[in-house]
Amino acid sequence: MTRFALARHPEPMTTAAPSPRDARPEDIEQLLPLWASLFDQEPPLLDTWVDHARAWFGRTVGARETARFPVVDIDGRIVACAIGTLETGVPNPQSPRGRAARLSNVVTLPEHRGRGFGAALVDVVIEWARSIDADRVDLSATPQGQRIYERAGFRLTSAPRMKLPLENS
Repeated sequence: MTRFALARHPEPMTTAAPSPRDARPEDIEQLLPLWASLFDQEPPLLDTWVDHARAWFGRTVGARETARFPVVDIDGRIVACAIGTLETGVPNPQSPRGRAARLSNVVTLPEHRGRGFGAALVDVVIEWARSIDADRVDLSATPQGQRIYERAGFRLTSAPRMKLPLENS
């Protein structure tokens, strides 16, 4: 008769995952590389978009009625972030108040993925959208990120997203 025994392993140390906090103006230098990683850019970040992003963030970071920037900070290092912005337009049947929140730039450093940070950030933006009376939350998802959004209740729509890049004059 073969006997099996359970190996005794020490209990894993469990620490509560850090709660998202609001980004602060001084966080911009940590946020830029995270945002750049969404476009496969690595430091040094020398493109003109960086200057525009710094200026935009400085103007927008404290405007809670029109933007929300939750981040996950571990020991002073931002390891995950998201952006929620308010877009206004003409009211219509799908947006009776003409207020849609846009969720974007949801990113977690690779070594911190799988710990629920992305989902927590998405939840913060959804709750913020509710608090400002947005009609809905829109986003563009990569195939890799689609599952996290579906779990939060997002559904694919029949309308494809299209873009027309405009050259600077």
